[in-house]
Amino acid sequence: MESRLQHLLVGVLALLAPIVAHAASPSDELKLDPLVVREPDRREVKVDDIDTENFEIGGFGGVMDVQDFGSNAVYGMRGAYHVTEDFFVEGTYGMTRLGKTSYERLSGNVQILSDSQRDFSFYDVSLGYNIFPGESFLGRRWAFRGGLYLIAGAGACDFAGDQVFTVNAGFGYRLAATDWLAIRVDVRDHMFETDLLGSNELMHNMEISGALTIFF
Repeated sequence: MESRLQHLLVGVLALLAPIVAHAASPSDELKLDPLVVREPDRREVKVDDIDTENFEIGGFGGVMDVQDFGSNAVYGMRGAYHVTEDFFVEGTYGMTRLGKTSYERLSGNVQILSDSQRDFSFYDVSLGYNIFPGESFLGRRWAFRGGLYLIAGAGACDFAGDQVFTVNAGFGYRLAATDWLAIRVDVRDHMFETDLLGSNELMHNMEISGALTIFF
């Protein structure tokens, strides 16, 4: 009896062995392919070279109010060297014409200055400092580099036939239209002492001008 039972168990185990073995082995559907890492397609990007132009030159024009002699057109040339991003050195030469004083207008034929003495010219060397560099936006699509600067310097002017020492101070705004062209607006006070009208006094001569300059 025991021998038959043993034979029966052996037969059952023989029949179940392939089924158990197949269940224990991983199926083909459960096998995972190895992880494949794909390199992204890289786009070639061209970066513009940074401009290295440090020299700036151009012409300006505007209005200059010479104290006691009225307001007249002023024009001239400016040239600058940008030492760093913050500081620049600038030279200026300008010309205007002196009008008549209130005394000349009220006294009739009295002329304090001759016609040739009314030619007023000035030149100076100044140091500028960019205090608020940044960008200016025109609409949503256009952005331009620009910034506010302070400037001061010294020089000389030909006033009433004499050459006198002058000091200038003011501020301006520079807008870079392109990488080589800039638009500028300047407000400056040219100061000097004179005794032309009878007593020694410090004259303040305000200049408001616009300029187009190029970088090279």
